[in-house]
Order: sequence, then structure tokens, then C-alpha cells
Amino acid sequence: MQWYQWLTVLGLPSMISGIFMLMINRNLNKRDEKRKEEENAREQARAKEEEKKRKRDETMEEQQKIMEEQNKAIMLGLQAVLRDRLLQGYRHYEEKGWADYEDRQNLENIYTQYHALGANGVMDDFKKRFDALPDYPPLARKHMPVDPQEHIS
Repeated sequence: MQWYQWLTVLGLPSMISGIFMLMINRNLNKRDEKRKEEENAREQARAKEEEKKRKRDETMEEQQKIMEEQNKAIMLGLQAVLRDRLLQGYRHYEEKGWADYEDRQNLENIYTQYHALGANGVMDDFKKRFDALPDYPPLARKHMPVDPQEHIS
């Protein structure tokens, strides 16, 4: 028997094709592993981006809540300042006994802005009392004619 016959008998061709298949499988496995690693890396990157976005959204929501609370505090503070100013003005003109046109316009503007902030009706009574005040001083009332026609003649 010749040497090639012995190789055939011993299964050398099968061994050679097995070695080739092993090498091919190794290359394929390496490619698959590399693809899986790349896929995992992409998935991890995606997960990190989603986590960043979630944290950013949470931060924005927290900041928005803080801003809403601050805005509410500012509005309530402004309302308190306007209420205080209205009370001072009403008490001053009530003590004075009258209020001219400019004073009325000023307090009416303050009252309008106060009311726009969501007033609760506390100042309505003061406004009614202020509106009932005359618009000229008490001395001028004594000298004013009762009938406007008397003044012309």
C-alpha cells in the first residue's frame, strides 16, 4: 500500500476538511462575537442616552416645579404689597375725608391689578367706602351752591 492510500485509510482528507471547517467556524464565531459586542455597545449607548434624557426630564420637571412655586410666591407677595398699599391709601383718604380724581385713578389702578392677581374679596368693602368719599375737600363743599344754576347767575 502506498503512502497516499494509508492517508486515505487513516482519514486524512476528513481531518483536513475538519481543520478547514474549524478555521471557518472560528472566523464566523469571531465575527458573530464582534457583532454581538458592537450590538451590546450600541444598546449600552442607547441605554445611557435614555438615562441621560430621563434625568434631564426629571431635572427640568423639578426646575419647573421650583419656578412655579417661586412664581406663586412672587404673585402672593405682590398681592400682599398691593393690598397693603390699598389699605394705606383708603385709610389716608378716609381720614382726609375726600380724594381727588388723580388719587381715585391711582387707587383704582392698584385695585384692578390687585384683583387681577386673584383677590379674595377682602378689599371690596374698603373700595366701596372709598368710592363713597367725595371728590373735593370739605371746605369747598361748604361754599358750593346747592343748585348749579345759582352759581352761574
